[in-house]
Amino acid sequence: MSAAPPNVPDAPPVVEFRGGVSKVFNAGTPKAFTAIRNINFRIEDLPGRGEFISIIGPSGCGKSTLISMIAGFSSHIPPTTGEVLVRGEPVTGPGRDRGMIFQKYSSFPHRTVLRNVTFGLEMHRGELGLSRSAMDDLAADWIRKVGLSGHEHKYPSQLSGGMQQRVAIARTLILRPSIILMDEPFSALDEPTRLGMQRLIMDLWHDIHATVFLITHSISEAVYLGDRVWIFTRSPGTIAVEIRDLIPPSAGVDPLHMQESPGFKQALQAVAEQFTRVTGS
Repeated sequence: MSAAPPNVPDAPPVVEFRGGVSKVFNAGTPKAFTAIRNINFRIEDLPGRGEFISIIGPSGCGKSTLISMIAGFSSHIPPTTGEVLVRGEPVTGPGRDRGMIFQKYSSFPHRTVLRNVTFGLEMHRGELGLSRSAMDDLAADWIRKVGLSGHEHKYPSQLSGGMQQRVAIARTLILRPSIILMDEPFSALDEPTRLGMQRLIMDLWHDIHATVFLITHSISEAVYLGDRVWIFTRSPGTIAVEIRDLIPPSAGVDPLHMQESPGFKQALQAVAEQFTRVTGS
């Protein structure tokens, strides 16, 4: 879908769906269900930047199936048809290069904020070669980045929903994944908290230069965060429309200020019109 990055002509795409990827659950049974069909795309490596892809579409259209296949969840791979590749290799399972942030707050209730954030480091301790003190120092830095300094020794039950989601973000990004997968991560938050989380994820994304896939039901959120917006059809889902050129750059711009700009309003209208055309809603 995009040109190869300069000076890296032979670099494989960060993520590629090729050969018309589809996924049929319970294939060969009366409960067979086609979640996605005929999906093809290439997300190229953009050194020192990364790319942010926003995905919108009707409920149940297969958006979560798509990112679960990239994540390598055993319930979703292999595809029924086509190939799912990360940096040119077939996805066979989860990896440290891919981080997932869910809609439901996913902190471990028996672990403090600090120990939630160090969890991934502990899981990969042998590979990373970090001491306990080094892990704690790194976690403390990420806790600061997500605005939770002073809450290191609290448990998730002592935190608000927005704070719990900040813990999940820190726990995921501390491993500096090259691919971040987010499944409606802010949908349960009130509007002021949601705007704050949008600002946070935008700042952190520019810090780690990852490729991000975000599922959202908010068109304004999709336009603010995304470099490109994909609109899915109704189930079985496929990418019906990609909007890229109209999306205004939002790096360093507050979401409330962005929403008042003419370029944002034009992009929002274009995406909303295409969404209505594709989904009939």
